[in-house]
Amino acid sequence: MRERNDVTVHARAFDQAAEVYEASRPTYPREAVDWLVPAEAKHVLDLGAGTGKLTRLLVDRGLDIVAVDPSAQMLGVLERSLHGIPNHLGTGEDIPLGDASVDAVVSGQAWHWVDPALAVPEVARVLRPGGTLGLVWNSRDESVDWVAELGRLIGGDVVYAPANTPPRVGPPFGALEIFEVHWSQELTVEGLLDLVRSRSYFITKEPDDQIAVLDSVRRLAAEHPALAGRALIEMPYITECYRARLPLQTD
Repeated sequence: MRERNDVTVHARAFDQAAEVYEASRPTYPREAVDWLVPAEAKHVLDLGAGTGKLTRLLVDRGLDIVAVDPSAQMLGVLERSLHGIPNHLGTGEDIPLGDASVDAVVSGQAWHWVDPALAVPEVARVLRPGGTLGLVWNSRDESVDWVAELGRLIGGDVVYAPANTPPRVGPPFGALEIFEVHWSQELTVEGLLDLVRSRSYFITKEPDDQIAVLDSVRRLAAEHPALAGRALIEMPYITECYRARLPLQTD
């Protein structure tokens, strides 16, 4: 388990890279969003909304959305592209919403930054009885050899838990359900480099180390048989979805 101050350093690193995060990070498959948010939900909190990658898909469903994120820079990007969506500074441990105010809480690419011991009861507080917590991550599919090599070059494993490790939720929520979607994103080589630049574990490296990582990724793109000479690269993803529900009533 990482120390909380280490988590904070990496989470706050996104303040330095909001624009490149927005430009390079993938969206989410619509079937993932359909599974995460119950059909009857109307009022939804996007927790750790960042620049609005997941928020846009929720808006497209006609939901009443509020976005919360600890980074003013990330929310500034969200605000420019999603005019009129309420957004607030906040964290999973301290959500600036009233009790029982939303039908569902979703968190894209963000639950690993929270302390579940504090965030789980706080999310339960803002959810109505029977409400749903939906968690989603886009993970690179490292069963593809060049993607596995990319992972080794950029060194993300020093920060993130191993893939397929279920998130911590627990009571008062019920059992954790799981759903996966396999898909791919088209990137140019520069887009691939931007994807690397958007990672917290890259942002927090020393400048010389950053240069070395980018040079190694350029060599991979130029020399690997699956990538060399291609104008567009297919980055394969596994979108890992988890959901858990509150009971309809408490004893």
